[in-house]
Amino acid sequence: MPNANTSGKIAYLTGEYPKVSHTFIQREVAALRAHGADILTCTVRRAKPADVVNDQLEEQASTFCILETAKAPHRLIGAHLAALKHAPGHWFSALRLAFRTRQPGLKALLYQLFYFAEAGVLAQYLKRKGVVHLHNHFGNSSCSVAMLTSEISGIPFSFTEHGPAIFFEPMHWRIDEKIARAKHVISISHFCRSQLMLFSDQSHWHKVKIVHCGVQPENYGRKTRTDFGKRILFVGRLDAVKGGPFLLEAFANIKTKHPDATLTIIGDGAARKSLEAQAGSLGITDNTTFAGYKTQAEVAAMLEDADMLVLPSFAEGVPVVLMEAMASHIPVIGSRVAGISELVEEGVSGFLTPPGDVATLTDRLDQLLSDPARCKQMGQAGRQKVTDDFDIDKEAAWLLQVLRDQSEQGTLRP
Repeated sequence: MPNANTSGKIAYLTGEYPKVSHTFIQREVAALRAHGADILTCTVRRAKPADVVNDQLEEQASTFCILETAKAPHRLIGAHLAALKHAPGHWFSALRLAFRTRQPGLKALLYQLFYFAEAGVLAQYLKRKGVVHLHNHFGNSSCSVAMLTSEISGIPFSFTEHGPAIFFEPMHWRIDEKIARAKHVISISHFCRSQLMLFSDQSHWHKVKIVHCGVQPENYGRKTRTDFGKRILFVGRLDAVKGGPFLLEAFANIKTKHPDATLTIIGDGAARKSLEAQAGSLGITDNTTFAGYKTQAEVAAMLEDADMLVLPSFAEGVPVVLMEAMASHIPVIGSRVAGISELVEEGVSGFLTPPGDVATLTDRLDQLLSDPARCKQMGQAGRQKVTDDFDIDKEAAWLLQVLRDQSEQGTLRP
């Protein structure tokens, strides 16, 4: 397996970077750079223009795009010829690896060949730039490219896994092979770590270390809160998996007892029209605002004015928006799924409800809307939790220790 000291340049890879929904990766990169790391950002493809906000344009301009380079045949072929000339054994080994880790069917084989082609282009770029380590976010297709790039170039790789989608089809993405070949595997939670261990050989469990996603607490909660009202906030993609229909039902249920309560829904997506229609049928249109997409700065400002955040999802990793809300000194209601309970302590910084349970969600909303003093207490506890365990600066320092092989064996954290 490739091995190297990672005190030099580190390349960061993901499928689309920068991208508004992956702002947490950009935060991590910025925090690593602040700790002195020399990070080169790479992406398989460019995100759609609508998914790149103004403050990401500079980062996009400095990010190497594999597909942009690979579209020129002479560059694609030249990269692979160079790899064949300098390390033919690695090139053929990577080709065999691509073939061996494919799924059945012609389409799957073609995708593997695409990943192999992309890996040759990235390998040449990394070698030219003097990169000593490649780190990838997410264990799906971009991780396949990272694994093959490592095999071609001899540069070791690692990856961060968030879940939960990868755990629905772990063998399709050969998560077992990626863990076996990776130098380090980063998990965002204990739950995620357990799933990675479930789908890998015990001999590789020591590689899996926990590094939280995080926020900069100082950017939130600047407003001094003297009291709490009844302004409920939801932030997320408008998709059924986020539990929007159940939130609207629960909000309608508390309307009689709390006629002055308001619900603001930040985000957009395929389910927006159906959710707006549902709000109309439930008679809560006057109390519900569909605010659409908002920038990170706008979300932070709206969290300052909100009294609680609700995210009744069916599937999550550890949602950054919950961290942002807790850093803003407001209580949260989340679902008892995946790693959320590692962030939100039931009854202390918020509530955890069974996903899809409207009755429990209604009750928890009622409790918060009826007790401003408890909201304040939970908000303070949440802020402390984020400051202690989900500060991006602290997490980046720990991640850099891992990538530079300065961490202890196992999953112990400083």
